[in-house]
Amino acid sequence: MIPNGLSRAIMGKRVAILQSNYIPWKGYFDMILRVDEFVLFDEVQFTRRDWRNRNKIKTANGLLWLTIPVKQDDYHQKISETEISDDQWASKHWKTISLNYARSPFFKTYKDMFGDFFHSALPVKLSEVNRKAIELINEILEVKTKITSSADYTFAEGKNERLISICRQAGASVYLSGPAAKEYVDESLFTNENISVEWMDYSGYKEYPQLFPPFEHGVSVIDLIFNTGPEAIRFITQKESAPYGK
Repeated sequence: MIPNGLSRAIMGKRVAILQSNYIPWKGYFDMILRVDEFVLFDEVQFTRRDWRNRNKIKTANGLLWLTIPVKQDDYHQKISETEISDDQWASKHWKTISLNYARSPFFKTYKDMFGDFFHSALPVKLSEVNRKAIELINEILEVKTKITSSADYTFAEGKNERLISICRQAGASVYLSGPAAKEYVDESLFTNENISVEWMDYSGYKEYPQLFPPFEHGVSVIDLIFNTGPEAIRFITQKESAPYGK
């Protein structure tokens, strides 16, 4: 982890490029925290049964998926083109969240902020809803990273080439990638453009007080926020494993 401005200045600008997710888990925000610019990569294909339009919360009866219903008229439809199909989804999700987290220690602290989000006039585009939710959570966690969209950039064809072109336009010298991309990222192509590649490590997160045992890491970050409040950021940044990029 690079915790201060001096270290980042030496390393240069760090950029991550990742699809938007619905109320993502804590690892997503850990990645946001570790870069100077986080690009929501939504000019790519929408995939069903993925994290784009759903996430999990804890309940007394186990894990529960909260899913935003969407229209998919074309298999090749982009995330940015995907529209929500039910205008009642937000009120239903907030009711479910409220019922299951009402007893958490910090639910009252944050219920108005989340309640205002779910009761507001939300966009019909999934990508825009995801971004609004991510920005709200960043505000709560006091994350200052710049959030941009892949729509703000032009990029070449090819998995590596489009990532490199965004990095170049963003002025990145370091590209932070999720581990799943190891299957296709060719680090030599980035090196040729004077961009170094670092890899996220999602292991080593510490457990926190959580309702409805057993403990589960892979749930929406709202679980962490409602259960730990102002301490939430500590459970995101303080890990038991080696620093990222190693």
